[in-house]
Amino acid sequence: MSMKVSTRQVDGVTILDLSGRITLGEGSVTIRDAVRDLLSKGQKQILLNLGNINYIDSSGIGELVSAFTTVKNAGGELKLLNLTKKVQDLLQITKLYTVFDVRDDEATAISSFTK
Repeated sequence: MSMKVSTRQVDGVTILDLSGRITLGEGSVTIRDAVRDLLSKGQKQILLNLGNINYIDSSGIGELVSAFTTVKNAGGELKLLNLTKKVQDLLQITKLYTVFDVRDDEATAISSFTK
């Protein structure tokens, strides 16, 4: 199953609801394209909702880091929402958990962005 992305706006923040798998060649490009598209439209506050991601591999983690860096370099903020235990474990193993601003409540996540 490939990854699906749907986009919604809440209070000036763009939420990307992701579902499926983020692996090499599967889902990774989708995130990259979605993030670039948002930045090109001047939408720099991005929340990736990973609640429905059922599998991610190391290249998928690499994509999250790449998206984070791209947004940060553009002067924006990218945060992660609703990590499944698998994704959270992988981020902790790779010591990347502290790199990201990780939230488990959407309302709190949205209010944490710089307004």
